[in-house]
Amino acid sequence: MMMLYGFPPSPRTWVARAVAAQLGIPLEFEIIDLSKGQQQAPDYRAINPTGRTPTLVDGDFKLWETTAIMHYLAGQRPNTLWPDDVRSRADIVRWQSWTLAHWEKESCVPLVFERLVKPILGAGPPDEAAIARGLTSFARDAKVLEAHLASRPYLVGNALTLADFSVAGPLVYFERAGIPLADYPKLHEWFGRVTSLPCWKETAPQAPAAAA
Repeated sequence: MMMLYGFPPSPRTWVARAVAAQLGIPLEFEIIDLSKGQQQAPDYRAINPTGRTPTLVDGDFKLWETTAIMHYLAGQRPNTLWPDDVRSRADIVRWQSWTLAHWEKESCVPLVFERLVKPILGAGPPDEAAIARGLTSFARDAKVLEAHLASRPYLVGNALTLADFSVAGPLVYFERAGIPLADYPKLHEWFGRVTSLPCWKETAPQAPAAAA
């Protein structure tokens, strides 16, 4: 059985586990507590030299980076999350790339970090300038998603795909981070549709988030 190392409250770990649950792929899971610095332990750094989570180990194959892990899991068996169609796969990767470069990095993570993670870690007051930049970026990117979702239920085609998991992941703490998702009704509706799947509830962290 494959082993996943990760921190349950982290959206990236949560997404990887949710994909596995949706596909019915069993994973052994070992917690790497980021709040305690366990990602820097020599044994873990030997598996993932970046000292980040999650990491998937399948026999002698070690894989880090959430998107790569999602693709590997979805490649284990035929499924609709990763359709066997070159255009659909390119479209999925397009949304995943956009998420990494813009949606997660510029729009969602700054708000989650400043408004949720810093208070939990006692890392000082929120940086209001960083929050303002995050809100500006969020408005820019949420408008793109709102328009795209106006005429379709999911991001790629008419069925759930890995793209939906990737784009939904950075929003899992939107309420606690004060992300104005309700200002975008189609986006808000889509997020609810995606995250109401049992796979998200099955893999939800059982303790308050200490890092994102």
